[in-house]
Amino acid sequence: QVQLVESGGGLVQAGGSLRLACAASGIIFSINNMGWYRQAPGKQRELVAAITSGDITNYADSVKGRFTISRDNAKNTVWLQMNSLKPEDTAVYYCNAQFLSRRYWGQGTQVTVSS
Repeated sequence: QVQLVESGGGLVQAGGSLRLACAASGIIFSINNMGWYRQAPGKQRELVAAITSGDITNYADSVKGRFTISRDNAKNTVWLQMNSLKPEDTAVYYCNAQFLSRRYWGQGTQVTVSS
């Protein structure tokens, strides 16, 4: 059974930092491309950051220079370091694992940034 379990969300003031973690089980983590998505109320889910199985990273323009995605295949974990948070970063953040046509999602973790 595949499980992606996010943690690290919470309430933070603008300008603050949070570090999200996603622990994976039931997949061969090292061959999966991993990503963080977010969905704000009334908006579509959007890609925030992604890291391939070969450690190539990609970021949404809105978070470049502020967020960093990383992974540790030995720990089956991917992180999202979020700095200089803004109120517009408020959303539910979802972890995603993808290999070929298979895609899995975590349950999400709420991030709220107060102004």
